[in-house]
Amino acid sequence: MKDDEKEEIVNNALQVGPTIPFDSFAGLFKIWLEVLSTISEEQREELFTQYIKGVIRSPGKLVSFNMDGIFEVYLSLDSKQTEIIAKTLRDVFSTISEAEKNKIFLVIPEQAKIKIGL
Repeated sequence: MKDDEKEEIVNNALQVGPTIPFDSFAGLFKIWLEVLSTISEEQREELFTQYIKGVIRSPGKLVSFNMDGIFEVYLSLDSKQTEIIAKTLRDVFSTISEAEKNKIFLVIPEQAKIKIGL
């Protein structure tokens, strides 16, 4: 896909996500994370990078999400899956500026930052 298409998909997901009842969203999100833990590191990094760029452009979009609930979904994965996801997130976060990290860190639960190693 072209970069503008990727950006549009991420933008739409960030906009629509909070409108889905959380029980339904949680189930979909868990499946998405499980699938992500099975694809290549390169593909995972590309996808997370796109989402992080989307959040950096519009950090307020995360405010509407149930971030504590999302973190609970992450914690419900098995330990191998959580480590795969956490490693990719750490790698992607290591490539962005402190100012960009700070924008995102304002809406990520402290427990999540600690558990993931951010």
